[in-house]
Amino acid sequence: MQSPEASTAAISTRTHLYLTLAAFADEVVGTLARLIAYVGALALFAILALAALGQLPELRGDDPADKPGWSTADRSHPAFALSRIDSSEKTASYTILRHPEGGRKDVMRWASAADQPLAELEIYREGGEFDVARPVATDLAVQMGLGVATPLEQAGLIETKFGPVALFRPIGTDKGTLACLGYLKRNEEPGLQISGFSCQGDTMPARRAAIACTLNRLTLLTSGNEPKLAELFARAELKRRACDLAGSPDWLLGAANAQLRGAL
Repeated sequence: MQSPEASTAAISTRTHLYLTLAAFADEVVGTLARLIAYVGALALFAILALAALGQLPELRGDDPADKPGWSTADRSHPAFALSRIDSSEKTASYTILRHPEGGRKDVMRWASAADQPLAELEIYREGGEFDVARPVATDLAVQMGLGVATPLEQAGLIETKFGPVALFRPIGTDKGTLACLGYLKRNEEPGLQISGFSCQGDTMPARRAAIACTLNRLTLLTSGNEPKLAELFARAELKRRACDLAGSPDWLLGAANAQLRGAL
């Protein structure tokens, strides 16, 4: 038989072993718990990062390529028209573009028999996509078939039923050169922009007159739910003038002459 001292020592050894194993088990469990928490936190951060990256283009707004832009609205009906001078006049092509943020563009184009662009008229009803900081000459240069970086200068003013309209041409155009003319008229309320270009006419006065005639003939077919647009055209119609296709050499608005120099 074991002595009491030996028995006590054996019990103490077993107790110490049990305590050691229990402490080791607790340490293992604690380590696993911390590891699982760490991995879970990393997974959470990864999910949040992916979500943030997914929303980044919308929040920053600096990647236009990822944003929906202008698209052709084939099912929309024309809202504008040009009254005809004679029955033999050819109908222009008519394209309607819409933007997800509410903007709409009605674009009429004319081309020669050789399919060369002769003129374009764009009526832009502004939506949330309109950028007031964007230079107006940028889009106008593109409309005229020029490069985005092509600088334009003012080339006078013409009087229309919508009021004075500014004309533009590429900088450096010689006075004797018969250049196509761009034009732009912006209205604040309602937010409306009328722009385009014309290469019609054998002289500069005739080209200016062609633009004025085009704008004077512009009529509204339907205003939709925009009463201010209908009011704008109704007021403009009261100022409508007959077309003078020969053009007048007195095309500048006298007081504005000093302001028609330099790049836009």
